[in-house]
Amino acid sequence: MEQVYVTGHRNPDTDSIVSAMAYTALRNALGDRQFTAGRLGNLNDETKRILDRFGFEAPMLIKNVRTQVRDLAYDTPPALNGGISVSHAWSILRNDLALSAIPVTNDDGSLYGMLSSGDIASYDMQTVTDPVIRDVPLFNLLSAIEGKILNDPGEDVDAVSGEVVLALPKGANQHLFAGENYIAICGDQPEVIRWALESNIHCLILCEAELSPELRALPTNTCVISTPIDAYRAARQIFQAVPIARICKNRNLECFRLDDYLDDVREVVSKTRYRCYPILDEAGKVVGTLSRYHLIKPKRKQVVLVDHNELSQSVPGLEQAEILGIIDHHRLADIQSANPVFFRNEVVGSTTTIVAEMYQEKGLMPSQKMAGLMCAAIISDTVIFKSPTATHRDRAMAERLARIAGLSLDELGTFIFSASLGENKSVKDLMYADFKEFHIAGHDFGVSQITCVDSVSMLDRKEEFLAEMRRTVAEKGYSVMLIMLTDVLLEGTQIIYVGDTDDLAQAFGVEPKDNTFFLPGVMSRKKQVIPMLSAIWG
Repeated sequence: MEQVYVTGHRNPDTDSIVSAMAYTALRNALGDRQFTAGRLGNLNDETKRILDRFGFEAPMLIKNVRTQVRDLAYDTPPALNGGISVSHAWSILRNDLALSAIPVTNDDGSLYGMLSSGDIASYDMQTVTDPVIRDVPLFNLLSAIEGKILNDPGEDVDAVSGEVVLALPKGANQHLFAGENYIAICGDQPEVIRWALESNIHCLILCEAELSPELRALPTNTCVISTPIDAYRAARQIFQAVPIARICKNRNLECFRLDDYLDDVREVVSKTRYRCYPILDEAGKVVGTLSRYHLIKPKRKQVVLVDHNELSQSVPGLEQAEILGIIDHHRLADIQSANPVFFRNEVVGSTTTIVAEMYQEKGLMPSQKMAGLMCAAIISDTVIFKSPTATHRDRAMAERLARIAGLSLDELGTFIFSASLGENKSVKDLMYADFKEFHIAGHDFGVSQITCVDSVSMLDRKEEFLAEMRRTVAEKGYSVMLIMLTDVLLEGTQIIYVGDTDDLAQAFGVEPKDNTFFLPGVMSRKKQVIPMLSAIWG
């Protein structure tokens, strides 16, 4: 079953995490069990506390959605143990002409080599000039020629070695072979059989013949085997009893793992140009093979995006994925899709509000714990409905979810925003807990938002913030970088900035001083800060 990953934006906030979890739970409840919630970064302290309160684990961390080998419809031919006979391997290759090679494994399933039809053909041609087999397991030989052992000495033999001699027709000179280093093949030829037994050759193969009581009584060390197939076929089948580990390619192998990325695979394939490559899992076990045609039209990872629709904020490798849907409450940005997608973008203060309405539309009530979690996400993203992005729909949905969860909105709001941000936290951790990058009218800039109840104490660390911001601006090439210290009690935002003072003064109608200024009534990055910068640069 193909997985569909539901993910919010990078540096996720509570709304991003919860909307992904809630939408995943909705789709799974409707029978779409392949949906999985993901996150694109570490959880901030607020989100951790909320998840802990309602008893939820954090979604899985997704580093990227680049196409990997595991996403391809690769082949899964049988992986043969190295002790299997050539005849058995050839029957598999002959019956499935689409197979260009078969993986050969060790006893533990790890890769030993690769066997192709060409390897078998090459070996077969070598036997014409060198008709010798060495230490071929007796089990393999009996299977290859459909044989059975006829005498007691044969029961003590585990492997067969020697030069293969075809003692036909009946007038053949049996003195061409004698001693342990021969394997003779003959029919109903008593004199040849007697000579072979008296010479103690290693193995005698009787084709369409049996051993007479007289000859059976002769003292000998020769292993005698009978077979119902004719002598000429037996002569060829003997060589097919050799274990495939001896003839397969097992040096300088190129193999891929399930987690390898398609870009890297293509580069290796273009340089090596083999017809077939083995695929290994995380434990190094063979799981399949990959050929060139698998790279022509690869299957992409499937994703649903929530709480964003901007490429710079989305999961890395999105251009290689298939977007199935977008659920958001931000401005339209630059994400493009190859095919039409489900798109739901509404003017509300929280993406979780939209997802909650989807529960309602499907006639499904969230569980008590999920309702509490969704309620907390709405309160967080609307800053207890004080953000200008907050709407009547947000409040009404939050109140409904609070009733389902059996909790108080006031108490939940206090729980979310009264927690200390922690003096021991680095400014880097604080700054990137809720950070977004934007690209507008040729300007690249970043805006971090820290929601708190004591912005004054946060301003005491201004110089630390500025040092980290200047380093980031130099590294990223930003035109401007802002930190919003959004104070719930003051119902406004302290701005710390690095960049063009004149642009910011014009955009917000303020007189910045020492890289800071206060914006009363400003609570929303999306609705009150980004639009002002867009207007001045637009």
